[in-house]
Amino acid sequence: MEVSALQNARYGYMPKLPACLTRPLEEIGLEFGAPTEAAADRDELRALFRHNYGKPIASCVNGKGGTTGRLIRVGVILSGGQAPGGHNVIAGLYDGLKKGNPDSVLYGFLGGPSGLLEDRAVEITGEIIDRYRNTGGFDIIGSGRTKIESPEQFATALETAKKRALDAVVIIGGDDSNTNAALLAEYFIEKGSSVQVIGCPKTIDGDLKNEHIEASFGFDTAVKTYSELIGNIERDAASAGKYWHFIRLMGRSASHIALECALQTRPNVCLVSEEVEAKKMSLDDIVKEICSSIVKRAAGKENFGAALIPEGLIEFIPEMKKLIKELNDLMADYGDELSKITNFIDQQYWLERHLSEESLNLFVSLPPDIARQLLADRDPHGNVQVSRIETEKLLIGMVEKKLDELKRMGAYTGKFNVLAHFFGYEGRCAFPSNFDADYCYSLGFTAFVLIASGLTGYISSVKNLVAPADKWMPGGIPLTMMMNLEKRHGVSKPVIKKALVELEGRPFKTFAASRSEWAEKTCFRFPGAIQYYGPPEICDRPTMTLELEHEQ
Repeated sequence: MEVSALQNARYGYMPKLPACLTRPLEEIGLEFGAPTEAAADRDELRALFRHNYGKPIASCVNGKGGTTGRLIRVGVILSGGQAPGGHNVIAGLYDGLKKGNPDSVLYGFLGGPSGLLEDRAVEITGEIIDRYRNTGGFDIIGSGRTKIESPEQFATALETAKKRALDAVVIIGGDDSNTNAALLAEYFIEKGSSVQVIGCPKTIDGDLKNEHIEASFGFDTAVKTYSELIGNIERDAASAGKYWHFIRLMGRSASHIALECALQTRPNVCLVSEEVEAKKMSLDDIVKEICSSIVKRAAGKENFGAALIPEGLIEFIPEMKKLIKELNDLMADYGDELSKITNFIDQQYWLERHLSEESLNLFVSLPPDIARQLLADRDPHGNVQVSRIETEKLLIGMVEKKLDELKRMGAYTGKFNVLAHFFGYEGRCAFPSNFDADYCYSLGFTAFVLIASGLTGYISSVKNLVAPADKWMPGGIPLTMMMNLEKRHGVSKPVIKKALVELEGRPFKTFAASRSEWAEKTCFRFPGAIQYYGPPEICDRPTMTLELEHEQ
């Protein structure tokens, strides 16, 4: 395969490791803290995870370790959507295994968790891993969204692990994938198996984090990629002086991506889903906020601008949230019945008999295309697939109506020409930034240390990420520590608690302190492309979100 000059150069990049992990393996030990508790629903989770609940936090320290000599056989799985840096997690895991014992073996299960269930795997060799170091994507083994949840699936997973004589399975994924890892670890122990399970925190959405998981990998690269594109659009808008750009960004359950991109690029409007929910803002309230900026800028002869919209916004608007919940419940209970009705008008008649009056009135008021999108197939968790809902176009239509109304009243005299964008897949497989390349490699190497030390039911953790990489602090966090119970398909299930934007946190407050000025004036900021070569303050700098969260 022909490679680009940059790809060839990135093959030679040596990711930086925390100082602790650069020592001889016999000097890498683990230190354990006190027993831990779950984020919520502790009694129920204690009963569900009898073997793994309450384990202590593990920290890598200089001391005698159990990481050398033993031949270890590991299977690795990429689960869920892609995120920049996944290949480096596998590279760090591979290098750790081979450093511990050259005869250790790493299998990559193909196509995600289904590869484990179907025993489809490839042995990852040095030749293979060297073709993927410091590159984006998950194409080394592919990914998938299969959930291991039935008794038969758990039994099949154990059978595959035994057949391949695995000592451990590493699951690289987001909150749901790592919840799966916790359940798998518990099942293996329950069945008397010594196969260990370790997770790694992945998601560009940035919502798999807490005080011990400071960032999910891929977020850094994704937001820097989107911010470059937004900055380019802002420059174009200022140059042409005649277009408003409505830009929807990935981030279903949290607005971390939109908030970071706003801090990086200073758009005229940025909606934050968590604030919309906290303030109980209606669709009309949101439209009025956007129109306020458009009207003020038009008064200054600036009929252009940029508005950032998180893809999950629609689920945080109170009346929309109620409608979507009712639709999700109906799809769970009557999905087969509704699926037989193919005509949209007939679907509306059916909904008249099942939706509450408030939700029905809202549903019929929506543009037909948006209403149809709300009835599309659900994701594996029974939720509406918000990435398919063109919220930016819904808002554009409503803003146009409001501006026409204001123009008739004489309150608006500008011109509104608008373009819609959705930035999602553009950021999921980008060349990882130096930060993500280093962070992911460290996560993979740390996963090896946890396995070699005999741990199971943990997620690989690297802390102190605002410091230079040699001062990072690797370790392991019990997966049960991050869990609570949530309703899925109408049933309470254990899941890792998502981290939403904290409205009292420094990142949001920093944004909120400036947004009124950005709404009226042109304060655009242009981050430019991700840089790989040059001074650390340009090439290795983490996100503004991370810096603000850990600002002393």
